[in-house]
Amino acid sequence: MFLIGQYDSPFVRRTAIALRLYGLPFEHKPWSTFGDAEKVAAYNPVRRVPTLVLDDGEALIESGAILDYLDELVGPDKAMIARSGEGRRKHLRITALATGLADKAVSLVYEHVLRKEQLKLWVERCEAQIAGVLAVLEQERAAVQTPYWLENRIGHADVAVACALRFTGEAHPHLFDARYPALKAHAARCEALPPFQEIVQPLAPPKG
Repeated sequence: MFLIGQYDSPFVRRTAIALRLYGLPFEHKPWSTFGDAEKVAAYNPVRRVPTLVLDDGEALIESGAILDYLDELVGPDKAMIARSGEGRRKHLRITALATGLADKAVSLVYEHVLRKEQLKLWVERCEAQIAGVLAVLEQERAAVQTPYWLENRIGHADVAVACALRFTGEAHPHLFDARYPALKAHAARCEALPPFQEIVQPLAPPKG
């Protein structure tokens, strides 16, 4: 199978890191949704990444759906999220906050890059959403005593948060700064792991 998308996307990166943590082999197609849109469209008409193409040609789209498939593939004992219950709900909530953070950070990059004059209202809204999510995640991570978010074993929430934080810090360093020590520590712990060090790409925004 092969994974489409560049690793500077927090969504592509979290998917690739999960594949590595699960020990699942894959080929990487570092196609851009801008420069390689037609290539992406052949597998995903939405022209978005990540897209995971399975050996039989089936194409899975959207990081959450891809990870759900991978969880099923490796089985409940190895899956990086509980199968059901309160633990799963908590994990999904943290993941949703992280992916929401990443989505707004990406939107803000596009606003700066693709518009000659930024829409002030939209920039302020995105920055407020980013700040709000960071504040909630900081408070909750500071209250956690275990190495990872919900337990002693890394999970999807940990990966999603770390990938979102790296992207936000690179794209908008004035928004993710020293005000968030618990999140900084969480990101550092994750980024020290071999899959995070292997699967990384400096941010390269599209050119307007």
